[in-house]
Amino acid sequence: MAFTHLGEENMSYNNSHDLCSNLNQEQDSDFTRMTDKAVSRRGFLAGAGALSIGAFLGLSPLAKSVQAAMGTEVKSRLMGFKPIAASTADTVIVPEGYQVTNLISWGDPLFANAPEFDPSGKAPASSQALQFGDNTDGMSLFPLTEDRAVMAINNEYTNYDLLFDHKGEQMTADDVKKAQNAHGVSVFEIRKTGNGWQVDRNGKLNRRITANTPMQLTGPAAGHDLLKTAADPSGTEVLGTFNNCANGETPWGTYLTCEENFHGYFGSTDDAYEVPASQKRYGIKNEDKRYQWSKFDSRFDLSKNPNEPHRHGWVVEIDPLNPNAKPLKRTALGRFKHENAALMIDNSGHVVVYLGDDERGEHLYKFVSKGKFDPANPTANRDLLVEGTLFVARFDAAEGELKGQGEWIELTFGKHGLTPENGFNSQAEVLIHTRQAATQVGGTTMDRPEWVAVHPNKQSAFCTLTNNKNRGKKDNQPVGGPNPREANPYGQIVRWMPHQADHTAAKFDWDLYVIAGNPSVHTEGLMAGSSNVSAENMFNSPDGLGFDQAGRLWIMTDGKYSNKDNFAGMGNNQMLCGDPETGEIHRFLTGPIACEVTGLTFSPDYKTMFVGIQHPGEKGKPSHFPAGGDSKPRSTVVAITRTDGGVIGA
Repeated sequence: MAFTHLGEENMSYNNSHDLCSNLNQEQDSDFTRMTDKAVSRRGFLAGAGALSIGAFLGLSPLAKSVQAAMGTEVKSRLMGFKPIAASTADTVIVPEGYQVTNLISWGDPLFANAPEFDPSGKAPASSQALQFGDNTDGMSLFPLTEDRAVMAINNEYTNYDLLFDHKGEQMTADDVKKAQNAHGVSVFEIRKTGNGWQVDRNGKLNRRITANTPMQLTGPAAGHDLLKTAADPSGTEVLGTFNNCANGETPWGTYLTCEENFHGYFGSTDDAYEVPASQKRYGIKNEDKRYQWSKFDSRFDLSKNPNEPHRHGWVVEIDPLNPNAKPLKRTALGRFKHENAALMIDNSGHVVVYLGDDERGEHLYKFVSKGKFDPANPTANRDLLVEGTLFVARFDAAEGELKGQGEWIELTFGKHGLTPENGFNSQAEVLIHTRQAATQVGGTTMDRPEWVAVHPNKQSAFCTLTNNKNRGKKDNQPVGGPNPREANPYGQIVRWMPHQADHTAAKFDWDLYVIAGNPSVHTEGLMAGSSNVSAENMFNSPDGLGFDQAGRLWIMTDGKYSNKDNFAGMGNNQMLCGDPETGEIHRFLTGPIACEVTGLTFSPDYKTMFVGIQHPGEKGKPSHFPAGGDSKPRSTVVAITRTDGGVIGA
């Protein structure tokens, strides 16, 4: 969404200078007129209030609360749908005037000669190689004509209790190959028909990219000794991509898929093998209990191929319009557990990519290309992710404040202690060990930084901080700043505004757009959430994030769906729509039982929204989505339209 322009219906950020002036003239008695709910969150209001509201690019939750207290109604000019209630139903629910159809589910054929889905769990690896992969996640749509397009969709991982009739308890080499074929990326054509968008199994661009697809390593780390194996002594050719979480796209028409939890696929057949400390930082262990790839594929056996983990954890660039093009792993963007890659063209012409590392206590990053984007030279643009500078974010704030300033710290060999004395001998090693480099230079540890989204007006960017049970429990994860709660169960969304709207700048201002919480359970404090959270729109664990062209912020959740205790009343995971101008958030969609709502893209006219429903019925929960009855639950991409044919959300 980073490359679209504001639609006519979008309103620019309010100028809040007048509001700030009015507030300065009010007495303390004005604040006593706030609702009890707003007063109960005194910590949030006090923290946000310390910064002049005129410094915000949009109305903060504080501004919204104060306007409400002064009798001024705040209503979004972007959102035109009736919000829905929380739900525990085993289906996708959307507002009145909207409808849902299924586009594609795990196991559906991608090719004319592919077999249909076999729910028995006995289908061979060769079948899965021709079918849509499992656990849909990030996705992008690439238009071909007015009624034809290509979809690129991540298939993050697979659930063995559903993939196999033996539930993963009697694995064979072919089973491992089948699991590897369920991972990666599915690329396929879709056509717009009288019944909406449908998969074209005869599409010439249809393609499966799996854990065994040949790929090329590019950038500063390519060819380094730590990337060399017996099968690839050059350190530049690697097989496969897996655990592909979220995504990004480029204005030169390529897809960015992001490798996240790659650590869980490695193990050792030698019990005496010692995992190096540098790999332990990424979660690599000697034992592979979940996927069991190391038992049947020596590439994932640490005792035989100790460098193989270094070849994963990258952002991969794929050309969806050329099925013969080799995917490219872009090492210049760093190696960690990538969530998504929010790419935008700065006003300077440089490419800027924001990147989150999805683990408790890890970091938020920014890449700035060395070269500049040239709309007249598409071929040259395809090398813009080969070379550039990687930065990690440091967020600063006075004690107790929920806003402040920040700085992007350069991760370049020889600077900020990234030297041989501290274990870094080259830029390649800085990028291979990005997490260690971020720690060395003092990046802020965050509450699981996941998706990043850049507002289409380029004035601000947002990142979901999903949750963090370790916050305040570990020395390197103190409570404060953008991570204001101990043992944070609900998550928050941080917003930053680069100085002078220059995304290549080192300095930025930041605040919190929303602090998720449960005001029905917690009547006071930050556990109730910020003032733009109520019993009607509450949620936990914001994860997926994306803007449409008008500036609506779409928030997807991957959290607790127990609907009890701290999460009482929240129901199943959901999608919400936010207005950064007013701070308002309304629930737009609820998913089926035990699912994650993730992945978002739109048709070119923004009249169809595509959303991913991942792992319905996980861990044996009673879901039969999407087919119903007693069918096996399947991850599915759904298409949402308005019955009047209008723009989604407007």
